[in-house]
This record gives sequence, C-alpha cells and structure tokens, in this order.
Amino acid sequence: MKLRELLHAIPVQQLEGALEVEVLSVCFDSRKVPADSLFVAVRGVHTDGHLYLDKAIENGARVLVLDTLPAQLQTDVTYVVVADTSYVLGLLAANFYGDPSRALKLVGVTGTNGKTTIATLLFNLFKSLGYQVGLLSTVENKIGERVIPATHTTPDPIALNRLLREMVDEGCDYCFMEVSSHAVVQQRIAGLRFAGGIFANITHDHLDFHGTFEHYIKAKKKFFDDLDRFAFALTNIDDRNGAVMLQNTFAHKKTYGLKNMADFKAKIVESHLDGMLLQVDGHEVWVKLVGGFNAYNLLAVYGAAILLEQETMKVLTAMSDIAGAEGRFDIVRSANGVVGIVDYAHTPDAVENVLLTIRELRKSGKQIITVLGCGGDRDKSKRPEMAGAAVRLSDKVIITSDNPRTEDPIAIIRDMEAGVDSKDRKHVFTIAERKEAIRAACHLAQAGDIVLVAGKGHEKYQEINGVRHHFDDKEVLIETFNEQ
Repeated sequence: MKLRELLHAIPVQQLEGALEVEVLSVCFDSRKVPADSLFVAVRGVHTDGHLYLDKAIENGARVLVLDTLPAQLQTDVTYVVVADTSYVLGLLAANFYGDPSRALKLVGVTGTNGKTTIATLLFNLFKSLGYQVGLLSTVENKIGERVIPATHTTPDPIALNRLLREMVDEGCDYCFMEVSSHAVVQQRIAGLRFAGGIFANITHDHLDFHGTFEHYIKAKKKFFDDLDRFAFALTNIDDRNGAVMLQNTFAHKKTYGLKNMADFKAKIVESHLDGMLLQVDGHEVWVKLVGGFNAYNLLAVYGAAILLEQETMKVLTAMSDIAGAEGRFDIVRSANGVVGIVDYAHTPDAVENVLLTIRELRKSGKQIITVLGCGGDRDKSKRPEMAGAAVRLSDKVIITSDNPRTEDPIAIIRDMEAGVDSKDRKHVFTIAERKEAIRAACHLAQAGDIVLVAGKGHEKYQEINGVRHHFDDKEVLIETFNEQ
C-alpha cells in the first residue's frame, strides 16, 4: 500500500519526505521491523518507541510515525508527525488491513467479570444459528472452527486488525470480542467500528494499573462514549455503575437485569448443579450454566442477539444447548461423590459470586473446601479481600500460590492471610505448592462435598520468575480423583 493511501483520515501534523513510498507492513516493535515497513513510535508503559528509531531504520523501516521529530533526519526515510501515536497506530492498522471491522458486525464486551463467558456464549450461539463467527477472548481466538492461541484479553491494534481481516476473508458475519480496560486506555481498539457494546459489571480489580476505582470506571465508560449512533449499548442495569456507562454514548441505549426494570428481564426459576431454569422475557428456558452471575451473562447474550435482529424463539432454543467458556464453573466429579469446580474467579466479587452459587447448590451438611491463590505483580489490595470472601463463604480454605510471576509466593500468601479474621484461622491452611494444595483439598473432601479451585480457570501454565511451567487445575483435580 502507498503511504498516501495508508494516511487516509490520519490527523497528520507535519510530513517530511516522500508520500509515494510503498509500505509492506506496519510495526510498533523495532525488533520486528521487516524491510519496507512503517514503524510507529509508541510511548508505552515500559518503554518509548522514540528511543529505537535508529534500530527501526536499520532493520528496514522506510516510514516513521512519531510525535516529535529527531534532531537529524535521514534523506531516504519519510517522517510523519502526529499528536498521539498510540491512537494513530490503530487507525493505520485499520487502513492497512482494509478496515475489516466495517465488513462484519463487531460486538465488544467489557466488565470486570463475565467478559469471556459472554463473548464465548455469543460465539457459540451465533455459530449454532448458522453463521460464520469470530471470537477474540482471554481463553482463545477463533475463526469459525480454527483456534488461534490468545496472548492478551485484547490484542494489539495490528494483531487485532489482522485477525479481523482473516475473519472477513473467511466469510465471518460476526465477531465477538472482549474489550479490557487496559485496551481502552492504551487505545488498542482505536479505529474499530463496533456494531454494539455490552457492559457486564465493574468491581475491584486492576487498580495497580488504573490507580483509582474512578479511573477504572472511566476506562470502561470510554468504550461506550466512543460508540457511534448506529451501534447499540447494552448495560447491566442492576450494577450500580451500569447506568453510568450510557450517560454520554451516541449509541442506542438498552438495559438488562434480574432485579430492576429493564429492556431485557429474567429470573431464575430453578437451580441445580447441572443447570438452571430461567424465565427470559416471559419464556422459560433450561440452560446448562448455573448461578446468578451466569443468569446475567445469558441475559446479556439474549439481549445482544435480539438487538442483532435474531428471532426470539430461535435464540432461546439455541441458548438451551450452548456451553460456557472453559475454566468457568467447570465441574469434575469423582467416583466417590466429591464434586470439583474449576473457576477463573480472581477478584473479590468473582470469588464471592461463585461461592454464593455453590452454597445454594450444595446438599445439606456438606462442606465447601476452597483452594485459592492470588497472582503476583498485580493489584495487591484485592488479596486480603479475596481471602476474606473465601473464608467467610467456605467451610475450609487452603491458601496457595497462583501465578507468582516475579514475586515471592510466600509474600503473596501473607498478603492474603491479612484478610483472615483470627477466629477463622483454624479453618484455614497454607500450602504454597499449588498441586499439593489441590490434592490436600480433595483428600479432605468426602462424598457430597464440593472442592472449588479458584483463580486460574482455563490457564494451562503457572508463571514463576518469568518462566511458564505446565499446570492445569482441572488436570490435577482429575488425576487426584482417579487415585482415590
């Protein structure tokens, strides 16, 4: 693509050099710059692309997009000055890949908890309705049946537009994607056209990145502020910040809820370990998921499907057969009657929600034994809250390691233990090695008891000092159950 075409609708402040340059790729990592490419110097969290202009040129960049011109310019390089390179990176990526988000219906899902489940359920629902569909999620990216490993909840703008281009080329009608608050702030979704946005909820998380809860809310809200008048904005009206998301959006405002008046309404009629009976807008439907949090997730899916002009009865029929995301209330049963549940719950609210659901479903007199850790190099303030919620709602708790990353696992455990009241300590055990913690919980359990392994969900690794070792909570549960 010629640079002149690539700069279509880009707010250029100054240009030095030729416009008829042929650009073969767009990059923002100087180490990965191929020949005849355009390099965008992004000021990131850990480094600044402006420090690597010479490296980018050495590797083959013919065009540099930056916010400040260097002291010396090279005659065979074109310099494009813009006000915000992070924002412009998204626009350039969209232009380079032919604006793929406008060639299908792209729906974004944001919120602290439930993003992966809602996006995955929508993917499975629309696939069952006969559409070719794409998915961009924490667990995996998918184009129809093809699975592409996910490295981030929301990919960088270049990877994102490349994936969307592949979806369009392979005939996808829809794409459902998670939109993280980090992605909004870092402008990874700049240049994308959304057909709709869904807000699930907002609770304590990511304050290590956002600083304050108010900034976290603003990050989520900005996604809706940027939607255009042709999109829909669907919010959980039962969340205390649900209405806030709609305040400044140009999109069509719609609500869903179990408690308050809403455009899409549901209630739980019956609940069991293998599913629940919902009443959705006056229609009863049996679904394979359980818990109030999943009732909200399913209602969001239903509302989005209707707003995407699908037939009510076809949607409800398909909902009765779709499964949720891997590692979300994932049930494993032992031969001796113990129920194991693997869940990604890694915030205080998520831990509380999953345990409240388990308490409703357990048989009288049976124990809940929870295995819980917290990730390293992340929001430390939620650690005592997560432990406190687990202890309050479980009969026994084993505090263990999660992904310590570069932190000392014992230090993380001590942070968690600060949330345990002295009167509850006799019900709390500490086993730093996660596999041993899971095995111990299984050995403590008797027939009818429920073992919750929380925090890692779908993850197939444990990250320690920058190295990812194979680790799968569900796999350990199954192995232990088979030994008993």
